[in-house]
Amino acid sequence: MNAYDRGCSNATLKGTFAEKDTGFIPNPPPAPASLFAGVNLDTFDGKGTITATGFATLDGNGAPQTENGTYTVNPDCTGTYEVQISPGGFTAHAFFVIDDGGNELQIIVTDPGNVITCIARKQFPKPEEPDPGDDSRE
Repeated sequence: MNAYDRGCSNATLKGTFAEKDTGFIPNPPPAPASLFAGVNLDTFDGKGTITATGFATLDGNGAPQTENGTYTVNPDCTGTYEVQISPGGFTAHAFFVIDDGGNELQIIVTDPGNVITCIARKQFPKPEEPDPGDDSRE
C-alpha cells in the first residue's frame, strides 16, 4: 500500500508526539550560523491545529518555549505547518512526511536560511490491530 492508497488527511495526524530538533539558524553577516537544538511535546488535534511546549537552545543558551499554529495534511501523507513561537514572537514554517503508519513525522523547517531537521514520534502509539486474514500466528 502506498500513501495515495491510504488517503491521508488532517484527521490522520492526531495525538501527542515527542519531537527532537537539530540544525543551524542564520545570523546577519559576517557572523556564522548559530547551532540550534530542541525538544518539544507536539499535540495535533486531527482538525488542523497544533500546540507544543518544549525547550530550545541556541548556541548553548536554552529556554522553554511554546508553539501554537495550524497544519495541513495532503492525501499523499505529506504536509505543512506554521507555528507562532513564544517567547520571541516569530513564525516558523515546516514541511513533513507522515511515517511508520502515522507514528512518526520526518520534518524540515522551510524558513529561508534555516537548516533544521526534526523527528517526531507518537508518544503513546496504539498497538497494531492483527490482520484477521494472517494465519502466520497459528
